[in-house]
Amino acid sequence: MGKIAFIFPGQGSQTVGMGKDVAQSDANIAAVFQSADERLGFSLSSLIFEGPQETLTLTYNAQPALLTTSVALLQKVKEAGITADYVAGHSLGEYTALVAAGAISFTDAVYAVRKRGEFMEKAVPAGEGTMAAVLGMDAAALEAVTNEISEQGDPVQLANLNCPGQIVISGSKAGVEKAGNLAKERGAKRVIPLEVSGPFHSLLMKPAASHLQDVLNTIAIRDAEIPVIANVTAQPVVKKEEILRLLIEQLYSPVRWEQSVETMIRLGVDTFVEIGPGKVLSGLVKKISRNVRVYAVNDLASLQATVAALKGE
Repeated sequence: MGKIAFIFPGQGSQTVGMGKDVAQSDANIAAVFQSADERLGFSLSSLIFEGPQETLTLTYNAQPALLTTSVALLQKVKEAGITADYVAGHSLGEYTALVAAGAISFTDAVYAVRKRGEFMEKAVPAGEGTMAAVLGMDAAALEAVTNEISEQGDPVQLANLNCPGQIVISGSKAGVEKAGNLAKERGAKRVIPLEVSGPFHSLLMKPAASHLQDVLNTIAIRDAEIPVIANVTAQPVVKKEEILRLLIEQLYSPVRWEQSVETMIRLGVDTFVEIGPGKVLSGLVKKISRNVRVYAVNDLASLQATVAALKGE
């Protein structure tokens, strides 16, 4: 029997009404949403369940909303007796992974990511930074492009190494535009500007990182009970000191998702369960390896189907 990894989505997977069916079906799950409301001092749950979408999509709302919904679904997976050998999350999803691993309490995590979202919004004035997905170019070639543009005075860097041929770049507006044009000249198939409010996972996020450190210093971080594959290193982390350091570095470092999945496969994982809204990570895992099983748990129906498939073995 191979090993199981739980993986948790990041920003961009949020939709109005996510988790509502699960919350309505189970008082214990409704309590998860309620405890988020209490910790944040406003009704996050009504924003999640009722919207509007544009308010939910604001970074400082989307982050706690996705974390809360993912943790609610995780609770149902655990109740069904399914456990993970490794956990990982994409960017914001790393906080959900740390909750799953027992390294951070849910209420501390929801507070931390709300603050993280606020700091990310404030780090760079609106309209000055952006991100774009570059398709059909390998990391080394694209890094040569971003280094060249950055050296000319317009900062841009690799931000998300998602899967073969899909890399997101991040930086100043001019830097991202120039790097996108140069990447196309050098053989990239497509460059797709992303609808984001800032240059996440770039060095322009350094101011946010120092504020985040102040917040993380006020909450209890424990050693993880399950190894967490960190975005920054794509390696397992368990020790609380290292978890803290990597969470701060994560804000301005690339998300090494492709390498993280490869690490888990090398460690014996053959089953990935994406827990949380959407199926973005499931799609990425399938592009990284065809030899693994991938399930997505994003509502009651998919929960039941996944549990049946995993228990039926």
